[in-house]
Amino acid sequence: MKILMIGAHQDDNEFRCGGLAHKYVQQGHDVRFLSMCNGSGGHHLMTPEETTARRAKESAAVAELLGITYDVWYDQDDCELEANLETRKRLTRYIREYSPDMIITHRPNDYHADHRAAGQLVLDASYLLIVPHFCPEVPAMKKAPLIMYNVDSFKYPPFEADVVIDIDDELETKLKIADLNVSQVYEWLAYTKDQNPPEDPAERYEWLKGMDTSRWNSDEEVDALTHGYAVRFAKVASRFRKELIAKYGEVRGNKIRYAEAFMFCEYGAPLNEENMKKFFNF
Repeated sequence: MKILMIGAHQDDNEFRCGGLAHKYVQQGHDVRFLSMCNGSGGHHLMTPEETTARRAKESAAVAELLGITYDVWYDQDDCELEANLETRKRLTRYIREYSPDMIITHRPNDYHADHRAAGQLVLDASYLLIVPHFCPEVPAMKKAPLIMYNVDSFKYPPFEADVVIDIDDELETKLKIADLNVSQVYEWLAYTKDQNPPEDPAERYEWLKGMDTSRWNSDEEVDALTHGYAVRFAKVASRFRKELIAKYGEVRGNKIRYAEAFMFCEYGAPLNEENMKKFFNF
C-alpha cells in the first residue's frame, strides 16, 4: 500500500502518527510524509533561513530512522499557508502523482492557522482527485483514498476515535523521532512553554519522556502529568481506554500504555470492515 501523511509542519506527522508509519514500513508498505510548510517560523533565535536549513536536516534524519520518503514544500513559509485555489491545485497534483491508498492529516479545526489550512486543503482536494478536467495535466485517480484525521484535543466539535492503535512496541521509535527534532523539541517548543531542558544528552532524553517508562503507570497517574512525549502518547491510551479494550480485548486493552488515535473523514473512501482490516490490522 501507499500511505500519505500530510502535516502543516515538520513534526506534525512524526508526533501524531509516527508509530503507525513505522508499523507500515515494517510490513513492507510505502510511506510518505508531506510537510506543507518549510519550518521557517519555528525558532526564536535563528533566522528563518537558518531554521529552515536545520529543520531540513532533522527531517532527513527522521526519514532515515523510519525508512520513509519525506517531502517538504520549501517555498511555503510557516504561518502563511492558505486554503486557496492555487494551493488546492498544487495539492491535488501532488496527491495524484503519488496515488495513495490512504491519507492521514489534520482536522480543519485546530489552534494553528497552518494546521487548519492543511486539513481544509485535503478536504477541498478529496473529491477533485477523481475529476479528470480539474488539473488535467496529471491523470485523475480512479477512486478516492481513505482519509483519516490525526488525534487532537479540541472539543467543538469533539475528536471521536474510530481507530486506536497500540504503539507500546513503537514508543522508543517515537521518542527517538522527538529527540532528533532538536530545534523543535528542546529549543523552540521549550521556549514557547517557558521550559529549560537539561544540556546533558542523557538527562535531556529523560526530560523528554516526562515520566518513568520502566514501570506501569495507571491512567490516573498519567492524567495528572503535564509534560513529556511519553506522557503525550500515554494520555492517548488513557483517553481512549474503552476503544482499546473494544479492539484488543479487556486483558490486553487494559495493559496498553501508549497509543495513537485516528478519526474517519467522510470525504474519502468508506471506513468499512474491509478497509479496517486492510489498513488497521495490527
